[in-house]
Amino acid sequence: MNTSAAPYLSVVIPAHNEAEVITETHRRVTAACTALNRPYEFVVVNDGSTDRTWELLVELSCCDPCLVAVNLSRNHGHQLALTAGLHVARGERVLVMDADLQDPPELLPELMRAMDDGADVAYAQRRTRPGDSVPKRVLCAVFYRLLARLADVPTQLDSGDFRLLSRRVVDLLRAMPERQPFLRGMVSWLGFQQTPVFYDRDARFAGTSKYPLSKLLKLAFDAVVSSSLKPLAFATMVGSVTGLLGLVLLAYALASWLFIGGTPHGWTSLIGAVVLLGSLQLFMLGIIGEYLGRIFIQTRGRPIFLVDRVVREGRVVDAAVAEPTRPPA
Repeated sequence: MNTSAAPYLSVVIPAHNEAEVITETHRRVTAACTALNRPYEFVVVNDGSTDRTWELLVELSCCDPCLVAVNLSRNHGHQLALTAGLHVARGERVLVMDADLQDPPELLPELMRAMDDGADVAYAQRRTRPGDSVPKRVLCAVFYRLLARLADVPTQLDSGDFRLLSRRVVDLLRAMPERQPFLRGMVSWLGFQQTPVFYDRDARFAGTSKYPLSKLLKLAFDAVVSSSLKPLAFATMVGSVTGLLGLVLLAYALASWLFIGGTPHGWTSLIGAVVLLGSLQLFMLGIIGEYLGRIFIQTRGRPIFLVDRVVREGRVVDAAVAEPTRPPA
């Protein structure tokens, strides 16, 4: 197969400590892509793995000219690893999925048919997710519905990053200077025709989840802050309500001092109210500070990721930063 020309399909997968599954992922993705009878490339982004993931990718690239192994300079996180893969991918259509095989590559023909029918984005929507624990399923269901209510642009329910993107959508994503990207929210914001393809999510093929509760909560927070200004409006609303309550308490204290004398009755409850109001103020300042911190990060102008090397057919073909986006002047 000629790898010099741009392929019809690119498959982009981030991988962090996936040595136990990466060989099987390569086998199944290769089988799904080969069945299309179209030129393809398989871009795997090693996101600072500390196991043998990178060594296995280099070995696989020696015998598979379609495999492109991208090694980041350090662990940048799932969303930035995906972004790096999108910068390397050359295909007219780009499939984004995870390495753990919970999202089956065998769904590719259905996603391709949806795009053949005119969709710019064919996203996989989960009917069931038996491979996940009950608490995780509940938390994810709550998160997707909360995000759908908070986001400035409606987002798809029960869908992750597993989706097929057209070239123009990929090019637009690459042009968006997001320092802390939430790709599924960015894709929703772009619009165009977006079509769901339903499937049942499998359990991990091997290994352990790279998204423990702490990372899931961080992703949820990043998703809300990246997709909506409503937390700031919430801070304003709560600040207004608590301000009015404070005025009522002040009037009560003054009236007690003028007409009753001595220490106002309800001193303990008043102190409790002060502590409550102070805590709310700190909470709201934290929300505002999060937005300000992201503005600071955006204006520093650093590359959003750094590529150590890109390997094709066992040879290093590039060792430069993969087109880092810059904030607008």
